[in-house]
Amino acid sequence: MKKIRTIKINVIFAIIVVFIFLCIIYKLLYIGTGHVIVKGETLADFASERDTVKKTIVAPRGTIYSKGKEVLAKDVNSYTVIAYLEPSRTKDPKRPYHVVDKKKTAEKLSTIINMKKETILGLLNTSIKKCDENGNNCVSSVPYQVELGPGGRGITELVKDQIEALDLPGIDFISSTKRYYPNGDFLSYSLGYARRNDSGNYEGEMGLELYFNDDLTGENGYIEYQSDLYGYQITSTPSIEKKATSGNDIYLTIDTNIQMFTEQARTKLEESGLEWATVSVMNAKTGEILGISSSPSFNNNTLEIKSYYDPFVANTYEPGSTMKIFSFMSAMEAGIYDGKSTYKSGHIKVDDATIKDWNNYGWGTITYDEGFMGSSNVAATKLGLKLGRAKLKDFYSDLGFGTKTGISLPNESNGIINFRYNTEVASASFGQGITVTAVQMLQALSVLGNEGTMIKPYIVSKVVDSNGNTLIENKRTEIRKVYSKETTDAMIELMRGVVDGSARMSTGTGYKVKGYDLIGKTGTAQIASPRGGYLTGSTNYVRSFAGAFPGNDPQIIVYVAVSKIKKSNDIKTAVKNLVKNVGTYLNIYETKSEKESSAYTLSSYINKDTANIESLLKTFSLDPIVIGDGNRIIKQYPLSGITLNSGSKVFLLTNSSEYNLPDIKGWSRNDIETICKLLDISVTFEGYGYAKKYTLVDNNLEVTLEVKYTNE
Repeated sequence: MKKIRTIKINVIFAIIVVFIFLCIIYKLLYIGTGHVIVKGETLADFASERDTVKKTIVAPRGTIYSKGKEVLAKDVNSYTVIAYLEPSRTKDPKRPYHVVDKKKTAEKLSTIINMKKETILGLLNTSIKKCDENGNNCVSSVPYQVELGPGGRGITELVKDQIEALDLPGIDFISSTKRYYPNGDFLSYSLGYARRNDSGNYEGEMGLELYFNDDLTGENGYIEYQSDLYGYQITSTPSIEKKATSGNDIYLTIDTNIQMFTEQARTKLEESGLEWATVSVMNAKTGEILGISSSPSFNNNTLEIKSYYDPFVANTYEPGSTMKIFSFMSAMEAGIYDGKSTYKSGHIKVDDATIKDWNNYGWGTITYDEGFMGSSNVAATKLGLKLGRAKLKDFYSDLGFGTKTGISLPNESNGIINFRYNTEVASASFGQGITVTAVQMLQALSVLGNEGTMIKPYIVSKVVDSNGNTLIENKRTEIRKVYSKETTDAMIELMRGVVDGSARMSTGTGYKVKGYDLIGKTGTAQIASPRGGYLTGSTNYVRSFAGAFPGNDPQIIVYVAVSKIKKSNDIKTAVKNLVKNVGTYLNIYETKSEKESSAYTLSSYINKDTANIESLLKTFSLDPIVIGDGNRIIKQYPLSGITLNSGSKVFLLTNSSEYNLPDIKGWSRNDIETICKLLDISVTFEGYGYAKKYTLVDNNLEVTLEVKYTNE
């Protein structure tokens, strides 16, 4: 039998163990209730002040550039002006940190932030009511700070510097970024706009900003760290950081100078009143869109938008007689066209309908060539019916009508080319009963510059990431061969006749530009009524002009379409000025004699006598801009070997001890940028065109540009 062992616990030992256990519990309670001091704070406070903070590093949105790498849309630093009103901010009366003299502050700020003195003063005198828990015993109190808007919102770095120079107590700034369009109302529909969404990130809502939103949007980063009660990182604690990745940059085919010329043309059209308009210029050989301007336009910074749909790609309309370019070429290509054969103009019966020429009576018996130059509906009808519905529709389809071009712009429309009955075939041959878009017209017109091959239009040349890698690169794209060279050559001759008046009934003689081999075709289309039939009245038409130059080898295509314009002659003025401006700028379409008489090739003038060179350049009708009062030239622009036309500026920097900015009113943007580079001045622009006014503060030049028309 096993012996049972009994263990006796010493009472004193048990008491000691229990006592130690109670001491441990007490110590834990003592610590937990906040009696331990760490770095001057209780442990509870110390622990509560430690927090993990994760801050988002917002990625810059990609920049949109022009063909010449000028910035068209970018992120910039932006500031909001605030005023501190709480007197308790000031500890030393000699160094006030709140607004002391409100009248003086309002008066000085009003000259900079474009707000009336009284409005600013009203904001500075703002008061708020403070009440007890029950909403009683309310008293007026001064708010800690107020925002000086709207004039003080979204100001630039330059304006901020001007305000800071006033040294006004209590005036401060809240920093942020904003999407900025340096040229204001310029390429508005194509660029579109981006604005902040609920997450605080910019998001494209229109135009290229919308179409390429994923590309332009960067990847946000973050920084994560342990912070104290005030949000500051605790010393000696690690942080985790992921850098933000900038969005991709977009490079356009748009030439800013040609874009300016299209804006001028659009503005001219708007002078007489209209419903909508679109003006476009395309490189006939490559398909590059060089300029687009549509009405009603808007400033991308202020977004006073009347229509969110771009007339260039979204508006569908009956094109009218510009469609005869393609119906006549289709007849030529099918072998059924004899331009010297005759027909009786005036009117023709098609089933139960009578189709008339635009003047209602025609020109008697004329040739089909004359019929084209006179824009005869009867001639187009005869050719369309002879060609037949299926073949005419096939040609129109091959030209891209009824199908989106795929240009990199949102909301592009298809247009409709459905026609079945003889009357519909007849109407389709002269551009009624079918609908097109302006970009489709440009695409179809490209056959004139490429011996019958159609070229795809494009507005984005490349997309580049933040590391400089090219992600997308567009170039000339041939879609298909639609016509033979013989057909396009014949059409070019007919379109030349429209403009130069080869026939007594030529409709486009008002578009003739001296010194430029412009070919073209006019169009006037009735506007369909929502109740059926067509609208009546002298302005209820879509009027258009399709042109190319030089005719012997088209390099540039111009297309203008306007709805409900009150003065149709303004289209001629706008187109002629556009052609002259583009032609002069590209320097390839003037007549030989004009080019030779006005051209002068520069030599090197470095170390030459200033007065002698100034006199020499004036002799050749150039405009020397002498910078400084030195007697020797130390730098010139343009450089030697460059050929200039009369009136061009030549910048001569002299060996002067100081330099002053000359009066730059009326100067072009390029000329202003040139002199700023020579003088090492930073410059920002508002608007487009030529200098209207400017301000030079310290070494920063701010210039407002405006349109200046070329006279007919």
